[in-house]
Amino acid sequence: MVEIKTDSIGIYSSMKFSNHIFFCIFLLFLFSCSRGTERRGSVGSNGKEKMEAGSADNRKETNSEEENFDQFIHKFSTYDFFQLERVKFPIRVIVPNDEHEGMPPMEETIGRYEWELLDLTYDSTYLTRPYDQYYQGVRYEKDTVVVEIRGINNGIYADYYFTLIDEKWYLVTLYEASF
Repeated sequence: MVEIKTDSIGIYSSMKFSNHIFFCIFLLFLFSCSRGTERRGSVGSNGKEKMEAGSADNRKETNSEEENFDQFIHKFSTYDFFQLERVKFPIRVIVPNDEHEGMPPMEETIGRYEWELLDLTYDSTYLTRPYDQYYQGVRYEKDTVVVEIRGINNGIYADYYFTLIDEKWYLVTLYEASF
């Protein structure tokens, strides 16, 4: 029989080293998982997480003064639950009448369940894209803000009217004349 001698100190130190490596990998994994959860919560992959984040923001707003419109419009365009809270339903809208040749505008009322979500975020590249080019302007008045969208040679034309009610912004009506 062949006798194999092993160095017990060498085995012990290599096991200790591998345990350290395993521990470091475990910590790395643990922290990366917790960071991912925080990120998903802030982006709001789950409606409940979005709702909780929005509720916390709403509590802050009620304690502060008048709501900042730029922050509001970003949140309005990002979170669908927030948008539904901040549209005064039933909302009165003016749209082209598709049944008539000249498409004269007509007034309609849209309820909460017929509402299509809006994204009013704007990027200057919208001016240079190959199709549906448009620019977006914002007109500020005392208690009203109008977001104006104007197409470039393509028939896009819309105005969204926001009003300050109890120090919070609400979409109260819109004029959609795009064809």
